[in-house]
Amino acid sequence: MKLRSLLAAAAIAMAPVILFPPVAATEPPIYTSAFDDIAVQGYDPVAYFKAGKPVKGAKEFSTTWNGAEFRFASAANRDVFKKNPDAYAPQYGGYCAWAVSQGYTAKGDAKFWKIVDGKLYLNYNSSVQKKWEGDIPGFIASANTNWPEVIN
Repeated sequence: MKLRSLLAAAAIAMAPVILFPPVAATEPPIYTSAFDDIAVQGYDPVAYFKAGKPVKGAKEFSTTWNGAEFRFASAANRDVFKKNPDAYAPQYGGYCAWAVSQGYTAKGDAKFWKIVDGKLYLNYNSSVQKKWEGDIPGFIASANTNWPEVIN
């Protein structure tokens, strides 16, 4: 009788695992912090192309794209982005370009960036960016192969 009770208890305990298998974790298509849905840490992605540097965006000049809020330094920059977001949004959803080339994701930091062939790339930090700069074409090719599967 004790064995039967133990087996019944085990079956009941396992029921949630059988009925509700674990869900595979996926990353969002655009990197944002765990505390908000703001892309590029609130920096204006159009400004990298126009000003040649990171410029903080403002909440009043924002738009949502691919589930994330993008902020801009001006209404004009916001409107340019809205017309063609793929031209201005960072590659690989703003995740670190070098990490994606290695087959995983890491945060992209808006302060460690580079425009290559008209596309914006972010890196995790200065030391990772130095590694990435060692073979940008090779790392882009690897990252292009890994993206977007790396977020699934």
